[in-house]
Amino acid sequence: MDQPASLSRIDWVARSCRLLAATAAEFRETQPFAGLTIGTGIHLEPKTVALLMTLRAGGASLVCTGNLNSTQPETVDYLRARGITVFATQTTNADEHGASLDAILAQKPDLLLDNGGDLFARAAERPYAGLLGGTEETTSGRTRLLPLRSKLNLPVLVINDSPIKQFAENRHAVGQSLFESYLRFTNRSTNGKRVTVFGYGACGKGTAACFRNAHACVSVIDIDPVTALEAHLDGFVTPLREEAIRSADILITVTGHPAIITAADLPLIKDGTILMNGGHFPHEIDVEAIRDSADIAGIDRYEAEHIETVRLRDGRAFHILGAGHMANLAGPRPLGNTVESMDLGFALQARCLERVARGGLGRESCVVPVPADIDAMVAATYLDLAR
Repeated sequence: MDQPASLSRIDWVARSCRLLAATAAEFRETQPFAGLTIGTGIHLEPKTVALLMTLRAGGASLVCTGNLNSTQPETVDYLRARGITVFATQTTNADEHGASLDAILAQKPDLLLDNGGDLFARAAERPYAGLLGGTEETTSGRTRLLPLRSKLNLPVLVINDSPIKQFAENRHAVGQSLFESYLRFTNRSTNGKRVTVFGYGACGKGTAACFRNAHACVSVIDIDPVTALEAHLDGFVTPLREEAIRSADILITVTGHPAIITAADLPLIKDGTILMNGGHFPHEIDVEAIRDSADIAGIDRYEAEHIETVRLRDGRAFHILGAGHMANLAGPRPLGNTVESMDLGFALQARCLERVARGGLGRESCVVPVPADIDAMVAATYLDLAR
């Protein structure tokens, strides 16, 4: 019998990503990225390693950075130990993050794998020869890049617009991971708690459902009356915004838009409320403006727990998790979305980058959804492996 090996969470995740493993085995034969460099700006955590190794199996050279507040040092060390160039630190400083993005683009990669539009927004302003196109992971990134289509004029496939991404990751996994993150941060129950979810897109649907399944009383706020009607018919309370904030024990933002909860809302937030964000960018809760408000008497920080307790001059206090960053990749032992959901989403990434690399898309495919045949291929392969 072999001696037991001491393995890491990165190894556990790699062995769990069966779809990416099958894709990597194919790529070793087909070499779709031979001679190409892929620049990546995506959360650097264990599941990302499985994607990056799949791309390298296909012949890619990689230059990588992460996103604000989500870079995990052990992931960076793992990649560097395998000869991959990584420009990234665990930072919440936008200037430091910007310098890492600039370092990626200075390498003039042939393809970009983006998350939140950080790389493509810079490439639109400072274009360089040889960029073939690439992928964008998020709704927030798509919103950011749509006005830049004429400047980009390159194939950019939006993974988040795939129906697979919408239901597998956004609806199911985000809801699960935000619920898990609430428990991990606070060690508090959800039973009987009044939860207000801002946004009823796919992520909001999953979040609202998971908290309701955990015996919370869930309200939903969405500025689109049609979407709010959907939430109402799904059985959620849809009060006016002010009432929803006043009554909430837990406020959760999952909209993809800035300034959802601001300093102007301080008079509405009741004593003991917990604020957490599930959106990609850390601006849905305007934490800086809240900290700087004249209504604030002081802030107590539980540094190891990544919790701030904000004390108001009138005696109320409320709590912010992870400084308003994406809660499922912040705080102690951040795990992110489930392995299975990311296996699917990252397989879409790999296949979309393959399509761009092979020159199968024109410039009209700029900030557009994943091609339907790629969705079908990934879904069929996943089901074959599950049977």
